[in-house]
Amino acid sequence: MDKIAIIDLGTNTFHLLIVEVKDGEEKILHKEKIAVKLGEGGISEGTISKSAQERALKTMLYFKDKINEEKVENIFASATSAMRNAENGKEVMDRIFDATGISIQLISGMDEAKYIHMGVKKALDIGPEPALIMDIGGGSVEFIICNQTEVFWMQSFEIGAQRLLDKFHKHDPILPKDIEKLDDFLRKELAELKVKMDIYQPHHLIGSSGTFDTLIDINYQEKEIEKPDEVSFSLSLEDFDRIFNEIIHKTREERMAIPGMIEMRVDMIVVAVCLIQFLIENNDFMDIKVSTYALKEGLLDAILANEIKLS
Repeated sequence: MDKIAIIDLGTNTFHLLIVEVKDGEEKILHKEKIAVKLGEGGISEGTISKSAQERALKTMLYFKDKINEEKVENIFASATSAMRNAENGKEVMDRIFDATGISIQLISGMDEAKYIHMGVKKALDIGPEPALIMDIGGGSVEFIICNQTEVFWMQSFEIGAQRLLDKFHKHDPILPKDIEKLDDFLRKELAELKVKMDIYQPHHLIGSSGTFDTLIDINYQEKEIEKPDEVSFSLSLEDFDRIFNEIIHKTREERMAIPGMIEMRVDMIVVAVCLIQFLIENNDFMDIKVSTYALKEGLLDAILANEIKLS
């Protein structure tokens, strides 16, 4: 198994990772993400819209061409929240299979959390003290309370950024009353997380990819510091607070003008930073770390460890 292609069909973004493995060493041959917005226009109704289906099919055909260019035979494709909760999810996966020959496996929220944890551990040393890993997807959000050697608790919640966007981002800029409604919703939905946080008291927040990657890009560009080629970063609570206040008070056009902002993140980032802010306000975090590794890197490790069998 020299070359492996991992495809993560997320609710907002599709990721392709092609890796060559030789003598235990991994070499990235191709890495790409495309904003498919699979959940747009349908996730709140439990379906995948026709336009989202077409974007998904077009992206998967493009990914298949890239995989063929690299002459990769070992492919693992997984789908998460939007696909697993859509009434027409199987129909969409069948369409993709018929067009590309790529079989897609639905993974549960708990498995998603497990592989995200594996990906984060690959990027950074969590340390001996309890930390909270947070991965904000378009459809679901995964939380893992752990240290470097032990997982204390993990859970997936169907409160991803596309769902929160549909439900609470009614005005642009978002209004304080909408943030209050969002906070009330999170307080109810994340009651189980609150109980576990009180028990384990993690004081370190680790953000996994996605929104957190963009926050890091904004921080470096606004400070006019060259971003190093690393797989993990630190973000101070003060820097997060500054960026948070910048994002929530701006219109979409103004947000796009923020150095480091990208098109695929500009809409969902408002409710995503509100979710992060909610956690910070309600917990005693000392710092924020960011892992650029997430689900796909965890899936790769699971495949190499024979925990996942390739079809």
